[in-house]
Amino acid sequence: MLTKIILHANKEKSLLRHHPWVFSRAIDKIEGTAQAGDIVQVYDHKHIYLATGVYNPKSQISIRVLSFEQEQKLDYNFIKNKLIQAQAKRKFLIDQGNNGYRLVASEGDFMPGLIIDVFNNYLVISISSYAMEIFYEDIIKALSELYSSYNIYERSDTSSRQKEGLAPRCGIIKGNAPVSPMYVLENNSVEIAVDIENGHKTGGYLDQRHSRHYLMHLCQNKHVLNCFSYTGGFGLYALKGKALSVTNVDVSKHALDLAKKAVAHNHLDPGRCKFLAQDVFNFLREEVAKDHKYDVIILDPPKFIKGAMDLKKGCRGYQDINRLAFMLLNQGGHLLTFSCSGLMDINLFQKIVFDASLEAKVNAQLVTTLRQDQDHLVALNCPESFYLKGLHVTI
Repeated sequence: MLTKIILHANKEKSLLRHHPWVFSRAIDKIEGTAQAGDIVQVYDHKHIYLATGVYNPKSQISIRVLSFEQEQKLDYNFIKNKLIQAQAKRKFLIDQGNNGYRLVASEGDFMPGLIIDVFNNYLVISISSYAMEIFYEDIIKALSELYSSYNIYERSDTSSRQKEGLAPRCGIIKGNAPVSPMYVLENNSVEIAVDIENGHKTGGYLDQRHSRHYLMHLCQNKHVLNCFSYTGGFGLYALKGKALSVTNVDVSKHALDLAKKAVAHNHLDPGRCKFLAQDVFNFLREEVAKDHKYDVIILDPPKFIKGAMDLKKGCRGYQDINRLAFMLLNQGGHLLTFSCSGLMDINLFQKIVFDASLEAKVNAQLVTTLRQDQDHLVALNCPESFYLKGLHVTI
């Protein structure tokens, strides 16, 4: 018999719309005992069943929902079927010449707190919630059966895991240690550099695949500035698109070293590249002071807004870097600017970029919006899974 969690009156509305989170403030009482990692059933104040999920009193999101069907068994077959469904929805990407893709996108695939990225013949898993931690053995077993020839590596070392009360865990689960860098084919065009062991998150950013390819067609005979460049993915596509020059700026020297190697690996011209290990904010201010100009600028910063308390400060950060970018942009130039903050609404982001253009005293036009690539699915019941927003702006 599963423990019952009873909600306060009028706190069931989000669950009736199948949103997968129950916050601590919504809980009225617990009938029975519940510890972190226990599977529980959620009821409204009239004791009508709503959902089944995993309880964690250490997190503000006290329950992460896994099913809205009362008779659903949450077992190995449940996990395996979710993985089979996720794979079926990504097959088209493999057919399009991609050796890397996101197999499981957490809430986007109805498996909250589980990320699985595929890089060549490696599966890289990251678990950030108790909801998936309790299925750890089932996940590994299912992956080993479904991908018997693949290596499996774990990167469960995110800050959100610590907030859940879970210790970090990294290392080889199955197979051989990954080489660094690993090169992963995108769009039958460019091989990006991935560092599974020491890179950010799972080692590479697959969510920008489409936007990188989109950039390529803007760069012919242009001077390109790639900010927060990491391992230089946007820079590779700019070179492929016949840019006159590409300046990659990132605070991490290690990432820039991988970016240099990726240029040579893709047989692109290193003479058209610069790699600067600097704080991007300081670099942009210095470039404005020098009155330098670029034809194409990419702003792909890390998450500025990690929680509601960060919203005001994060918005100011986005406005600052976009203002500086506008000041560095030649007339007729292109700015590709992004936010990976889940709490940043696309309409708010557009307003911030507009305000930045006013501060920079330029007239800006929106060409199109950009977003996380197709393997980073967005569950319509969980709008927070639409996290990466981008704008292509021209002046």
